[in-house]
Amino acid sequence: MDTTVKAPAVSGDQREYLFDNYKVLLILLVVIGHFIEPSNDQNSFLYELKWGIVAFHMPAFIFISGYFSKRIPSLKKMLCGLVIPYFVYEILYYLLYTFVLDKETGFYFARPKFSLWYLMALFAWRLFSPLVEKIPGCMILSVIAGILIGFTDFGNFLSIPRILFFFPFFLAGKKFDSSSLARFRNRKGYLGALTILGGFAVFLFTDNYHHRLDQKIFYGRYSYADMDMGSVEGVLVRIGCYLISFLLIYLFMLVLPTEKKSYSYLGERTMAIYIFHGFVYSCLRYGSSILTSVESNLECLYLLAFCFFLVWFLSRKPFVLFTNKIAHLF
Repeated sequence: MDTTVKAPAVSGDQREYLFDNYKVLLILLVVIGHFIEPSNDQNSFLYELKWGIVAFHMPAFIFISGYFSKRIPSLKKMLCGLVIPYFVYEILYYLLYTFVLDKETGFYFARPKFSLWYLMALFAWRLFSPLVEKIPGCMILSVIAGILIGFTDFGNFLSIPRILFFFPFFLAGKKFDSSSLARFRNRKGYLGALTILGGFAVFLFTDNYHHRLDQKIFYGRYSYADMDMGSVEGVLVRIGCYLISFLLIYLFMLVLPTEKKSYSYLGERTMAIYIFHGFVYSCLRYGSSILTSVESNLECLYLLAFCFFLVWFLSRKPFVLFTNKIAHLF
């Protein structure tokens, strides 16, 4: 979901379509994850699907954002491409909530609305990662910071908990060398990755322990106390979250296609989809009861089909041109 840094090229001007295809999958999961949230506890399939989505979709997006941030843009470009759009979209959300949906809100610029925390976090990661990377053992230290922030109760203030929780994925993406995938991207690696992913899916539908937990353990926003976990359980669960997310990130790299597909262009338009799906979601969530009334499997299929359509629709040029214009106002 990044429009300010070009994707690293393999050779010449050749794009790495693996990451375009990966972003297509992830933006689809972002949309599905949001739209099924109000009713995922009313249908067992949606419930486990939500678990599978939150386990890796944002860590993977942030990992890819880190990969595309190997060359950090200037502070001026970051201000124009991230900070100014953040304020613009915050104001648009305020207008939507106040004058259309009659939802109580305010100009809480220090507390991002809906999914805008990502813009604030991306600015922070890009700003501080060059400094953090100079510290020996920065990856381990970033994981420790992500674990320790779970003991605090910052809430949504400046997205601090999320910034620290997800920072290891951004750093890992910056350090990642895509050429290292070559020796694993073979038939054996492909089948092995599919087997593990299939095993993870079976685990979700058969395991009972994760039903005792809150899906918010992967959100990074909530403290251990908020999720009714003691200190020891909270730390162990968060370590488990890191391990699962990193494993899934790399497994999907082994099974997704590396060549250009008919849908690959969507990977270049994820910012428009990310921004505008939030407005659509807010209208349906707070302006009607449709998202909270999904129960039957047929209704689930209709909702998922709508998510697929919405991703395609929001990738059209008017939405892309709008977000690009906002990112280049100055």
